[in-house]
Amino acid sequence: MSSNLLNPSFYKRTAKEVARSLIGTILVSRIAGLRVSGMVVETEAYLATRDAASHGTQGPNRKNRSMFGPAGRAYVYPIHARYCFNAVTGIEGIASAVLIRAVEPIDGIKVMQQRRQRESLKLLTSGPARLCEAFALNRQQDGISLTTRRTTWLEQNPAFTADPKSLRATRRIGVTSAKNLKLRFVLRGNLFVSGPRYLG
Repeated sequence: MSSNLLNPSFYKRTAKEVARSLIGTILVSRIAGLRVSGMVVETEAYLATRDAASHGTQGPNRKNRSMFGPAGRAYVYPIHARYCFNAVTGIEGIASAVLIRAVEPIDGIKVMQQRRQRESLKLLTSGPARLCEAFALNRQQDGISLTTRRTTWLEQNPAFTADPKSLRATRRIGVTSAKNLKLRFVLRGNLFVSGPRYLG
C-alpha cells in the first residue's frame, strides 16, 4: 500500500474530524483507463447521531446501506439525475459520512472538460454533482473501498500544509434539515469552493 494512500484508520473517526482532515487531500479516480485528480477544498459532515439531514436516520435500506460502513468505503447516491460522493466514517453499523463538495482540479483537466462539456475550470468541480460528473463517479462506485488504488481513492498531499487559519467551518448548504450545524469545511478563499461567496 502506498504511504500516500489514506488508510482505514483515517476514516475510523467522527465525520466531523474526517471532514476537517480531508481538506487538502487528493481525490483520484481512474475509470475506463482515464485518470483525473483534484485537491479537496470543501466537505460536509453527516453525523452518526442527532443529525436530521443524514441519510442514515431511518436505518439501513437498499439505497443507503453503504453509509453504514465499514469506514473507508464510498457512499454514492443520486440527486437530480447526477450523483454525490461521500467517504464513510466512524464505527461500522452506525451511519456517518463526509460529502466531498468540491475539489481543485489537478490532473486530467481535459478529460473533466470533456465529461462536463464545459471549458471553465471554475465550473468543472465546484459542487458535488459537478465533481461526480467530472470524475465519472456514479452508483457503480457505491460501496467500493477508498483504501485501495482500484477506481477511486484519496491520498495525502505532501504539498499541502494544514494551517488552521486557512480552514473555515460554516453551516451546511443544500439541505433543509439541521442546516445550521457548522459541519461544512472549506479552504478559505479557494476559487473552487461552491455556494454563496460569504460562506466560502
